[in-house]
Amino acid sequence: MTHSVPRVAMVAGETSGDLLAGLLLDGLRSLWPDLPSQGIGGPQMVQRGFDAWWPSEKLAVHGYSFEVLRRLAEIIGIRKQLRARLLQHKPDVFIGVDAPDFNLGLEADLRAAGVKTVHFVCPSIWAWRAERVEKICRSTDHVLCIFPFEPELLARHGIAATYVGHPLAAVIPMEPDRAAARARLGLGLDDEVLAILPGSRRAEVQYITPSFFQAAALIRRTHPAIKMVVPAVPALRDRIARMAQECGLGDAVHIVTGQSHTVLAACDVTLIASGTATLEAALFKRPMVIGYRMHPLSWRLMRRKQLQPWVGLPNILCGDFVVPELIQDAATPQALAAAVLQWFDDRHDNPQRMAALAQRFTALHHSLQRNTPQLAADAIRKILHP
Repeated sequence: MTHSVPRVAMVAGETSGDLLAGLLLDGLRSLWPDLPSQGIGGPQMVQRGFDAWWPSEKLAVHGYSFEVLRRLAEIIGIRKQLRARLLQHKPDVFIGVDAPDFNLGLEADLRAAGVKTVHFVCPSIWAWRAERVEKICRSTDHVLCIFPFEPELLARHGIAATYVGHPLAAVIPMEPDRAAARARLGLGLDDEVLAILPGSRRAEVQYITPSFFQAAALIRRTHPAIKMVVPAVPALRDRIARMAQECGLGDAVHIVTGQSHTVLAACDVTLIASGTATLEAALFKRPMVIGYRMHPLSWRLMRRKQLQPWVGLPNILCGDFVVPELIQDAATPQALAAAVLQWFDDRHDNPQRMAALAQRFTALHHSLQRNTPQLAADAIRKILHP
């Protein structure tokens, strides 16, 4: 490269943002091996030399408003300190990775001060909160999109964007190795395996896990041979284990630290909280039941701004209810258990349904598979050096 090495500031919220930002750093470091980068990030970013002034988990909140209010002072304080630091020593480019409620306002202030701004992951204006498009227009010079229909949608509002593919589509193999995953988890090839993924945030565990574990207890009563595996983030493992005991599951569920991809590769069916993990499950071509619960006030506010009939990403991207969604009051233990057991029954009684789902998910995988680190890094290079 003939250009000098840029200084990059980044903010990534939560586990999924940390993964995306880590891959983006791979692409940037292929252009600038000694690239300095600072801001808010997680372990994937730190492994790549990122200087995390605050950990990304500080931005992990759940719901639309109620839970945020309880931590609003801390989050505002972090953003105020970060803004002052970045305005005092301006980076060449600021990249906000997801976390739009935190990042867009920060991007607007930095852009007004002459800093180039990029937002990685288009906010879901096609699903809910369409009014945010005006804020995106004010805040960012460029949006890196992970879904193919988004650049055209943003272009209608005068927002420059590049489709870079979804990085998970490159990370997750087109044909996952189920046997190897089961061997790593100590599961047999003939075992029937249910993966339970109640979320990676504390509030998700609070609101979602009880219903999921109560459903698991119901499944166990009628199908005791089904093996149940729960991947848990390290900080929440003990809490999840206590909740399993409280629901009468005892040692019936095998809780592992992390390893969500191994668990999804190994399972036959997954009971899973709505979010990025549902897309991961789709890329692993796994039948799923999507469930979600949040504080009632958050749910009422969110429903008023919902633009599509679907909540789960696989259904949104396929434009159809290809997998069941049981949200809020519908996410009862009985309904969740019945939907999960229907998938297990279909493995034997309706293989056509299973094959059709795998076909839809394979087509989805191909549509999302791009060299995301390279495409994203090239887009940022062009922004820095037009």
